[in-house]
Amino acid sequence: MIGGAILVGKRLGLLCTATPPCCKNGTFFEEISPVRNRHSGGYGVGLRMNVGLPSVSVMKHRERQHPLSQRRAFAPVIAVCCAVLGAFVVGFSTHPAHALPSFARQTGQPCGTCHTDLPALTPFGRRFKLFGYTIGGGKFRTTPVPTSVRDKFDRAVAYGMTADLPFPALAHTKDEAVLAAYVDGIYEKAADAKAIEQLDGHPDKIWVPPISMMGIIGFTHTEAPLPLPTDPYQRNDNVVLTPVSFFWGGAITDNIGAFAQLTYNAPPPGGFPDPFGHSWTWDNTDIRYANTLKIGSMDVIFGITANNNPTVQDVWNTTPAWTFPYAVSNIAPTPATKTLIDGTFAAHVGSVGAYAFINDILYLEATAYRTLDFHTQNSLGVDPFSAPGLFDGVAPYWRIALEPHWGDHWLMVGAFGMLARVNPWIGPGNPVGTTATFPQTDNFADIGVDAQYQYEGRGYWLTLRGSLIREFQQLNASFANGLSANPTNDLNTLRLQASGAFGADNRVVFTGQYFNTWGTPDAILYAGLASGLSPDSSGWIAEIAYIPYGVSKAPGWPWANARIGLQYTWYDKFDGTSNGAHNNNTLFLYAWFAM
Repeated sequence: MIGGAILVGKRLGLLCTATPPCCKNGTFFEEISPVRNRHSGGYGVGLRMNVGLPSVSVMKHRERQHPLSQRRAFAPVIAVCCAVLGAFVVGFSTHPAHALPSFARQTGQPCGTCHTDLPALTPFGRRFKLFGYTIGGGKFRTTPVPTSVRDKFDRAVAYGMTADLPFPALAHTKDEAVLAAYVDGIYEKAADAKAIEQLDGHPDKIWVPPISMMGIIGFTHTEAPLPLPTDPYQRNDNVVLTPVSFFWGGAITDNIGAFAQLTYNAPPPGGFPDPFGHSWTWDNTDIRYANTLKIGSMDVIFGITANNNPTVQDVWNTTPAWTFPYAVSNIAPTPATKTLIDGTFAAHVGSVGAYAFINDILYLEATAYRTLDFHTQNSLGVDPFSAPGLFDGVAPYWRIALEPHWGDHWLMVGAFGMLARVNPWIGPGNPVGTTATFPQTDNFADIGVDAQYQYEGRGYWLTLRGSLIREFQQLNASFANGLSANPTNDLNTLRLQASGAFGADNRVVFTGQYFNTWGTPDAILYAGLASGLSPDSSGWIAEIAYIPYGVSKAPGWPWANARIGLQYTWYDKFDGTSNGAHNNNTLFLYAWFAM
């Protein structure tokens, strides 16, 4: 990648210095013609995007040799993409998602524009999500109610978005300028009413609801047979179709979009543990408002998120909701202990938060979570007892990340955290089967640090990721009521991952991860684990995956895609002991389909 794309959206231009995989070939953008940059000799291509003001993308020449001479050092990017979809797995917990075909239909782009491997995001994919899933550009209208493109253009001019925009970008060759267009040419075209009618607001373009579905069918073999009872499964070598999900994924208005998931999960081995288990449940949900503004010399993408899973709103694949592995068996045994922020309250909560991405480099977010009441959780298909209790008041979540980028290199270093006071359930197993909680609270402070490095080569992506979460527990309720042996504990999770995605279409992805969870021994809290004392688990995951369509579209139904994966999980320690840990080693062969 040589070029830097400027995708103008909302009220200002926003710079990204990366080119998505599809940009090596100019054949992936329908009805878009190259525009000669008469000043630099470079090329650009107009890309229709329904992101506010105006509905176009623009590109100008950038001197790569002198980046500090740019009139704007950073300018955030709008991404075009097919973004994120869900693989809800293992019992009732919400887990990572995959690429959503409705995003591809909305933007007109192949999945490789936004994904190194589904659902891991490229720089463009991250910006597509930051802009609230609202970017258009496909053959269908983006929003249910058409917006006047002439109004958008007139307002854009009023905001100073003319050919004099000082937004530098680079287009050494025609092919490398595919995603963006030189601003002079775009505005010359936009001044032509006939050309304007070809854009997203044209009344002849129909609106198609951004609905998708996906399913994963998997074969699971564990080194030792599963312990009884296992109904409705065999003790080993099972083939199961789970999950099956349906999605709304895309724009609602020019500034509001949603990723919302409804999921069917097959029952766990031995059946649901209590009467409140459900097969159908609401799953990952993230509803956003996004816009842009300028503060002094700083360009800012800002937004509001309402979601149901801490970190599902995050745009990096280092935080728990989107971390590897992206598909797992619902049958294989997994370690029993995890930190609170690591999906413990996924789908049990609702939230409202605000975020800002400043000068295409600094991300800030603050979100407040509350647990839904017992009846509401149960009505949404969530077993309330699969979480440890209910929040006492609001649980604040925060996130900060810095993402410098140069050439084909993208580096992120960040931190995130959550504070929660939890009233533990008295429990479904007590004599009266109460749904009440203890009056005291267990207090949790989760603090995480994470980092990611991405390199885009010619036809491949290399990615390194790492995260460390430390949780400090003050167990006032549990200790007072005989549920823990210690008044305070700590719990820690480390993940280190490397992956390489090779090829455009027929992409092959190799991924390896080391994981380690360790914490304070507690003879009461962890009495039910294999060790009877310790939460410690560690091991390795290796996976090879095949993705047929990265930069082109599937025949027949162009918005379909698949991921075929072979995954092996090796345990050095499981639930506090190395004795018998290998019995939990798992081979998982899966085929994931979406359309």
